[in-house]
Amino acid sequence: MTALAAVALAGCTRGVTSTYGDAPNLEGWVADVKTRPAPPLDPLPIMQQFETFEYAAHGLRDPFSNAFTDRDGSNGLRPDSDRRKQTLEQFPLDTLDMVGTLGQGSGTVALVMAPDKVTYRVSPGAYMGQSDGRVTGVFEDRIELVELVSDGAGGWLERPASLALEDQ
Repeated sequence: MTALAAVALAGCTRGVTSTYGDAPNLEGWVADVKTRPAPPLDPLPIMQQFETFEYAAHGLRDPFSNAFTDRDGSNGLRPDSDRRKQTLEQFPLDTLDMVGTLGQGSGTVALVMAPDKVTYRVSPGAYMGQSDGRVTGVFEDRIELVELVSDGAGGWLERPASLALEDQ
């Protein structure tokens, strides 16, 4: 057993010395590479000269000021903050579905299903949607209303909208 272990160890040490035997070869290659001259570098790009610009619009309106400060912005339209909100005003208009009508002529009442799966009766003068939408007309195939939307300058604009009967 001892002889077998000695032969195995002798084989291992021989393999190790052969691996390190290549070290002088490697050192010679590294020395050869270090003696070679470095390749030339590309020249630096030439920086372009840009034309300068002087802002000379001192007499014009400042682009960073509020353009609507001179305008009153009130065209008489304004949401009624004292009015009690109706149930259908808590839902966006595009989430409401017209599902039918009751009655005929000027007494027509629309049936509107809200996202809470409750059907509400809507007649002219009622409010629905989150933009102060006032119902102006109820027809067999649609509900017409007028919404108040901000014009971005402190005023309000009327925007027509409608809610069509869903085809089943």
